[in-house]
Amino acid sequence: MSAPAWRVRPAGPLAGRLPIPGDKSISHRVMLLGAIGTAPLEAHGFLRSEDCMATWRAIEALGARVEALPAGGVRVLPPERLTSPAGPIDFGNSGTGIRLMTGLLAGRNIDAVLTGDASLQRRPMERVAAPLRRMGARLDTSGGCAPIGISATGPLHAIDYAMPVASAQVKSAVLLAGLSAEGRTVVRQPALSRDHTERMLAALGCPVEAGEWGAAVVGPARPRGGRVTVPGDFSSAAFFIVGGLLAGGERPLELVGVGLNPTRTGLLEILTMMGARIEITRLREECGEPVADLLVWRSELQGIDVPPELVPLAIDEFPVLFVAAASASGTTRVRGAEELRVKESDRISVVARGLEAVGIKVVEQPDGLLIEGGSMTGGTVDSGGDHRVAMSFAIAAARATGPVQILDVANVATSFPAFEQAAASLGLDIEAVSPGAAA
Repeated sequence: MSAPAWRVRPAGPLAGRLPIPGDKSISHRVMLLGAIGTAPLEAHGFLRSEDCMATWRAIEALGARVEALPAGGVRVLPPERLTSPAGPIDFGNSGTGIRLMTGLLAGRNIDAVLTGDASLQRRPMERVAAPLRRMGARLDTSGGCAPIGISATGPLHAIDYAMPVASAQVKSAVLLAGLSAEGRTVVRQPALSRDHTERMLAALGCPVEAGEWGAAVVGPARPRGGRVTVPGDFSSAAFFIVGGLLAGGERPLELVGVGLNPTRTGLLEILTMMGARIEITRLREECGEPVADLLVWRSELQGIDVPPELVPLAIDEFPVLFVAAASASGTTRVRGAEELRVKESDRISVVARGLEAVGIKVVEQPDGLLIEGGSMTGGTVDSGGDHRVAMSFAIAAARATGPVQILDVANVATSFPAFEQAAASLGLDIEAVSPGAAA
């Protein structure tokens, strides 16, 4: 069966008000920390994407129970202790799920095999496995990738680990392993990376320290239960932030309930440097995270050299940032983003080919792209099965001079299952089509 595709036609201005669905990263952590808590954990705004549902099924395979609540809520009921699953646990396309679960299970006397789809099985896992082995975990990878075999072992010992590359997934895996280790586990980071794990651990009463230097946790420790609200996912909001800047109307596009974790909002800083007009309103806190509503006005963007220090703070948003750069005046240069080559696709290469397909001049470099802004034409873009690339080019079509067909969009459901409906509600002309249908 052929993979599904979209046809997106240039339409009128994007306009309206959009509540942003729950944060994928935080939703994973709700399941993981809820499964080892001292009491049930209730979460509202949990994201029912394919990635997060894989983590839901994973903790049930380990003995936890999850109850669905009205209005999209969940309640995680932890067992007395997690138990070895009856068979391999399949995380589908979720790198976050498999890497964090590896850390969670490393010291819990469990035998397990963690695996995923063909794309996930090509992504590097030794970056997580290596520090966990230093703590005493018994882990095997398959040529450095999934499947990951976890063998039962006793309590781990705490380590002081300096990450060679800033990675929230590695940091989080080691911190989660530290919850079942004796003593103070320290993870030092060479640059800022996402701190959702540290914030949620603190919100659930675990002894955690955090700062620009990294984070530490004292084990053994278990999170308490309680009630949390999952903020809207900034990475999901990013598509409509750029959509509003490129194709908004006379009034601002309003995005409601957006998580503004400072380790995630590099895109806002970069776009502001490019001339974006974005207003932050109703700033508040949920689940230990800053949350606000955003007002986004159509803006004339200018190409810039993106500061390398902002790259880790916008790493998941680069596909849509590249689209913004394609519509900006002048040249945009991105360096220091080689991490993009080991995401769900090689995002540097896949986006470069996509931009060329819609008439944009781009130079691919080992660690980024050089993009000359211009007018985007219609064309056919192969997303490489990457959800963020697919959604980014759907937004690009709002400024194109002709229809854009985007191939292989099934994986959008891993992070934003209602993207088509959300985009259409703001005025984007998007429809599912058979691959090969004329654009």
